[in-house]
Amino acid sequence: MSDSDLLARVKRIHFVGIGGAGMCALAEIMHRRGYRLTGSDVNESDTLARVRALGIPIFMGHAAANVDGAELVVHTAAVHTENVELQEAIRRGIPVMQRSELLGLITAEYSSTIAVSGTHGKTTATSMITQILLSAGLDPTALIGGKLPLIGGNCRVGGSPLMVCEACEYADTFLKLHPAISIILNIDGDHLEYFKTMENLIRHFGMFSRLTTRTLIINGDDANTLLAVKDSPLKKITFGMGASNDYTASGVTVGEKGVITFSILHCGARIADIRMRIPGRHNILNALASCAAAIEAGASAADVEKGLNAFTGAGRRFEILGNVRGVTIADDYAHHPAELGATLTAAREMGYRQVWAVFQPFTFSRTVMLMEDFASVLRIPDRVVLAEIMGSREVNTYNVFSKDLAEKVPGSVVIPDFDDIAEYVMRNAQQGDLVITLGCGDIYKAAKRMLKK
Repeated sequence: MSDSDLLARVKRIHFVGIGGAGMCALAEIMHRRGYRLTGSDVNESDTLARVRALGIPIFMGHAAANVDGAELVVHTAAVHTENVELQEAIRRGIPVMQRSELLGLITAEYSSTIAVSGTHGKTTATSMITQILLSAGLDPTALIGGKLPLIGGNCRVGGSPLMVCEACEYADTFLKLHPAISIILNIDGDHLEYFKTMENLIRHFGMFSRLTTRTLIINGDDANTLLAVKDSPLKKITFGMGASNDYTASGVTVGEKGVITFSILHCGARIADIRMRIPGRHNILNALASCAAAIEAGASAADVEKGLNAFTGAGRRFEILGNVRGVTIADDYAHHPAELGATLTAAREMGYRQVWAVFQPFTFSRTVMLMEDFASVLRIPDRVVLAEIMGSREVNTYNVFSKDLAEKVPGSVVIPDFDDIAEYVMRNAQQGDLVITLGCGDIYKAAKRMLKK
């Protein structure tokens, strides 16, 4: 029996780690398709609250009994094979499938799947494309790694052949997808505990590009991306700041609170004027890639202009959460040095008195392998507070701790507890300061506690 036949046969699915951004979106899609779901997780989160609101029963903690009644068990790559629920499913003969495999089966059902890959920017670009396609009335299905205000969450089920989703390279999950249009935003050194070398990482992006059936949309300024797709016979559309790209930007200005204005050029001709309400020059590239993808999928330049000018960002992507006594509190998903650097540079351009970075490193391997890069970009803000490393799927065989990073960042402090972080920051931050929590773990909880202070 094929996996697609399995989906046609089963009615009850259990999700292990349902609170993950990608998992909760898939769960919502399967729920809306009429499947009966259960889920488990070990951490309370906003995404878990959203799943509960759909009426999906959630078990806190993992236990063998959680798979009772399930006809299929879905899990993320971060869940170890020793997990008690996976082991129980195998013992009972219940089919087990990785999240990426389920996503792959869903993408195969759409004739025009747009898959957004790259080390950085996937969620923002996927959100932008979704916003443009909705502005164009093209009714896409979308799976996004963060909340898009326009759809009130991180997924929607549309009625057209169009689908937009993120294509994550971690553990080769993007090799399970069936895209018609693929975007490669950039290729930077990450997940090297899995890929081992940059050459291998680039090769696997090339493998992903060869799964594409129609069009490749690529960063023409990124040498690694060009290397990955150099042998592809597919139609290629380039974007970037270089004048030789198919889509580029002109007249870039950065105004108050980081508002960026620019014109989009296609083959040298101006097609749209953009006033982008999310900070960071790196988001110009996300906008250009999104423009190219949306037009390739059937939107007009006018739809692009309308969609991008209405776009206010995705959840946890430089998301302004509030203001307390003149101190602005924001949150961002950045967890790689390049992302941190882009976000913190954007923050410095926004005119705040001081910029506070409250960073939670994610995974021991990344912290060790990119230690010097992290230390370099954490010198951009005025003040740095470090939470302890969130190990997630890893065991700390590296014997690395946040204090090792703090030693390389003058003036930084390590505070393990989120309540203590909130207390320290709000006691010392002054009117006119920006405090931004950074990391792909649960550091956003510290930002929310600051708001309560």
